[in-house]
Amino acid sequence: MIWTLIAFGITFFVLRKYAFGPIQKTIEDRRDRIRQAVDEADKARSDARDLLEQNRAILAQARSESADILAETRKVADAQLARAKQEVEVERQRRLEETRRQIEAETARAIGQIRSEVADLTVEATERVVGKVLDKADQRRLVEEAVHGLDFSALERGSGSAN
Repeated sequence: MIWTLIAFGITFFVLRKYAFGPIQKTIEDRRDRIRQAVDEADKARSDARDLLEQNRAILAQARSESADILAETRKVADAQLARAKQEVEVERQRRLEETRRQIEAETARAIGQIRSEVADLTVEATERVVGKVLDKADQRRLVEEAVHGLDFSALERGSGSAN
């Protein structure tokens, strides 16, 4: 039994000197590597969370900017539409006024032509009834009386109501 104790003591001394130290060192190194790996994993997880939050913030900002751009685009489109409508209305009013002036000019020209034809017909009828050719002064007096007796106000009002 003493020999067993001596053998056990020598073995324990040798193991402690040469085996337990390196085994303990290996276990400590492994424990440190595991702890370091866990710390790195926690840091990576934390970084991933930070990146995810940044990504969400950027996405929210992009959505907000997109909504702002869309609203601004709608405002610009509405303004352009209103401006186009206004331009069309101005052009329509200009064309209406131009058409009204053309109608008035045509009416005045037609009335003038009618007066001229009435004067010619009056002179011709007078020459046939009287049987002689009238001089210029008589023709003028006769035409003025005939034209003065005609009522052109209905024609002139008709051109004025075209507005």
